[in-house]
Order: sequence, then C-alpha cells, then structure tokens
Amino acid sequence: MGTRLYVGNLSYDATEDDLNGLFQEVGVCVKCEIVSDRDTGRPKGFAFVEMGSQGDADKAIEACNGKDFMGRELTVNEARPRPERPPQMFGGGYGGGYGQNKGGGGKRKGSRRGLRNEKRSRKGIF
Repeated sequence: MGTRLYVGNLSYDATEDDLNGLFQEVGVCVKCEIVSDRDTGRPKGFAFVEMGSQGDADKAIEACNGKDFMGRELTVNEARPRPERPPQMFGGGYGGGYGQNKGGGGKRKGSRRGLRNEKRSRKGIF
C-alpha cells in the first residue's frame, strides 16, 4: 500500500488549499495536486493527495471516502500506478501524418449541380 491517494468526484470550485485543509484534519498531508485539463486549464474533477504515512493514508480513506465536500460526495482510495504505454513514433495517435490526400487542391468548389447552375446563370438560361 502507498501513501498516495486518489480523490474523485471533486467539486470544480475546490482549490488545493481547500483539499489540503480537509486532509490535514485527518493526518499529515504532504502534497495535494488537482488535475487540470491541458488545453483549457480547468480542473477535471479529481486530484491526488500524498499523505505523510501509511497510517495517515488509511485514516484519510476511512474518514473522507463518501464524505460531502463542497456539495459533492468524495471518492477516496489508494492511487494505482499509471499503466505503461508503448512509445509513439510520430506524435499523437489520432491519424493525421504525412502523405495522405485530404482533398483540397484544384479550383472547383461546391457540388456539380451548383457549378452547372452557376454556368447557366452566367449564360442567362435561368
């Protein structure tokens, strides 16, 4: 067992100081880290808390799991290690890459019917 805890269902208004204060009531809280979205910077609704000892971590799980905190019922349990991921060769895993024809090019825009109607309107057929 470790001293690092996962805290889920966290209010988006909670700060690290609020969370630190909650866990300091139970035992020695070494570090609080609220996870934020990389792009927007807004909190994702969960955090990791590191307690001073295994006994403090066990007390924190028992005292805070299911506790109402800022209007939400917390989920507190031992943090699991991050799973291993294979290294990626060329950046993200969302397709993309080089040498793929993504359309574009050429001067034609729109559908054939739109082009046909455009030509007719120039000739005065409509």
